[in-house]
Amino acid sequence: MSKSAERSVAVVIPSRLDKSGNGRFFIEEAIEAASAQVVPPGVRMSFFIGIDADAIAPAFLERSPNVNFIQSHGRSQAAAINAAAAAASGQDHDIIALLEDDDRWEANFLSWSLSFLEECDFVSSNQLEIDAEGRCIRVNDFPTPSGWIMSADLWRNVGPFDESFRWHLDNEWLGRLGAGQARRVHLVEATAPITVETCAQVRPWLANVLTQGGPHSTLRRHLSSRPLLRRTVHRGSGMFRIATDPAAAAQSQNEYQQLAARYGRIPW
Repeated sequence: MSKSAERSVAVVIPSRLDKSGNGRFFIEEAIEAASAQVVPPGVRMSFFIGIDADAIAPAFLERSPNVNFIQSHGRSQAAAINAAAAAASGQDHDIIALLEDDDRWEANFLSWSLSFLEECDFVSSNQLEIDAEGRCIRVNDFPTPSGWIMSADLWRNVGPFDESFRWHLDNEWLGRLGAGQARRVHLVEATAPITVETCAQVRPWLANVLTQGGPHSTLRRHLSSRPLLRRTVHRGSGMFRIATDPAAAAQSQNEYQQLAARYGRIPW
């Protein structure tokens, strides 16, 4: 990994200010974990927490250095991210990184991501899914937003999330990213396949990144034996709702139909 020049990273985190099983705020634990990153020399981190229009930020977190709570104009994940990212990009931060408050970066996520960002425009990552008790479920190769990192200029060029989408706003945004010819790296663990032929045989979702992620999408390995993103799957997650709520599942399928009509595919 090469050394990074002086730059600032704005970590954008949407939050409903929910608490985990131990009684602490998810956002509190997310900030702690991100702050414990192995950060390359010259890199500074600030946190921009997007919350609902009527939400009240915990006072003890508001007093934390480099933590900014930004109220959105609505009550959705997209609105929260858009408000926080707009505030971050307006303060001239160099890099925008997204993280959901119940997900966690592994210690070297930023180091690897910033290193690869020197040769591309956008970095995403696969993830290790765990349950609420911390038990491993599976490796999920979808490029969830918690593993996204990019220049602030790219965020401004692609534009904010489409707030008309409830479940697949990430796919829609990735469609615009690919349409703009961005050079993209999707990070995978050290033993993962990285050619489309091999991925199609054993890791089809990685093949989707290569074939549906835009013309300049590539897979790159890091040195860890597991993904650099840890994603918590629980009853409050969107994917759990889609799997268990028929109304949510129907809305999800409607959004997929919109994406196929707009981009000719489901963007990855």
